[in-house]
Amino acid sequence: MAGSHPPATPLSPFADPILAARLEALRQLADGLTDRVAVIDRDLNVVYANDAAWVKGKEEAALNKPAKCYQAFVQMTDPCGACPAESVFETREVRTVACNSSGDGTACGMHQAFPLMAASGEVGSVLVLFHKRPEGAAFPLPTPAGKPSRSSPERTESRLGDLVGVSSVMHQLFDLIRLVADSSATVLIQGESGTGKELVARTIHQASYRREKPFVVVDCGALPETLLESELFGHVKGAFTGAAAAKPGLFEEADGGTIFLDEIADTTPTFQAKLLRVLQEGEIKRVGGTQPIKIDVRVVSATNKDLVDLVKAKAFRQDLYYRLAVLPVHLPPLRERRADIPLLVAKFIADSCQRHRQELRQVSDEAMRALTAAPWPGNVRELQHYIERAVVTTTHEELTCADLVAVGSHVEAADLRTVGRYAAKQAERVRILQALQQTAGNRVKAARLLKISRASLYNKLQEFDLR
Repeated sequence: MAGSHPPATPLSPFADPILAARLEALRQLADGLTDRVAVIDRDLNVVYANDAAWVKGKEEAALNKPAKCYQAFVQMTDPCGACPAESVFETREVRTVACNSSGDGTACGMHQAFPLMAASGEVGSVLVLFHKRPEGAAFPLPTPAGKPSRSSPERTESRLGDLVGVSSVMHQLFDLIRLVADSSATVLIQGESGTGKELVARTIHQASYRREKPFVVVDCGALPETLLESELFGHVKGAFTGAAAAKPGLFEEADGGTIFLDEIADTTPTFQAKLLRVLQEGEIKRVGGTQPIKIDVRVVSATNKDLVDLVKAKAFRQDLYYRLAVLPVHLPPLRERRADIPLLVAKFIADSCQRHRQELRQVSDEAMRALTAAPWPGNVRELQHYIERAVVTTTHEELTCADLVAVGSHVEAADLRTVGRYAAKQAERVRILQALQQTAGNRVKAARLLKISRASLYNKLQEFDLR
């Protein structure tokens, strides 16, 4: 409704330093893109939009005064009736849905809306990606009912680098990776253990202009502070006992490429202070050395912990968090992307069979249902190891629920056994219903068709409440 939002007021730079850093990184990345990219605030003011996003002839006006998104991108005087970007502020979730106006049915072409989190943990602004504008049109044209839109085709891709998935959350991740890949801004990947954070970091590197340079992985949680500093920054001869010769660090090794700092939350305050200086100055000093060494390295970090909570508890440096989380990426757990499990299973079977020089195996429908429904608390890593164990320890051409239960841990086996039994019961119920349908309800003929006794059929009908 008109008047539901306060009048536009002059925009000022973000007071929140992390939002300011993210906006600057997005500016550097999106200014040269032909894709339509914008950032809006809670009042639907356009905080930033690249040249491709503006309606022709409106960009000059926007330079002089704030513009509402519906004014800039749809040429409407009132807010849209149902804007997905508005809901992102409340839900903190990525939205992929068209923004339909409440007026003449035209659309702004919004494709996805991503939350940009402030230091407080609240959504400070929303990053908006649009469909490409049809040639000669001020904004995407409405699509006749029943006809697919050329500007918003059905997503069918299932792979980006070594990442696989067909779920909506994975398509959102693919889009975000493409958006951030060619920036030099730091990336913070957050997600549960086993979700594939290193693989996402490697995919970002491979999609960037740094792809021909090194990709260096550092497990920050596995090294003590003294060794971590020496490994990352290097040391000079005689810096400590045993330093018989000078040694370059991993930052020098990664020069021109990407360094991936895994489990960054497990580092000490002392190390965090030194890492902050590296990010601020773009240079390192070897342990025991005095001469700074200039480096050109993109830093991608990852953690399975909530860094905002750690910052609030003063367990992680706030200023370092701002530096690391310029471009945040959330990696969903496997339970939120179950549609991807059959694809992942097929990939892991193929990889395992090749690695162990075995013939390609298949998975029974029942087993696939069980795998898809299982909880997988260890996420993709757990599924991968589970499939590999099944391939190595069985010889059947087709993996069944029995095969999968046999190779699992106690918890895994229980989960799969329960799911497998349920799937088997449901399949049996369907077969009985089909037999009764084929025999017009004649139970004697149905029992004969099912190759069971009449008594067994009557027991099954009672069990499944089919009397």
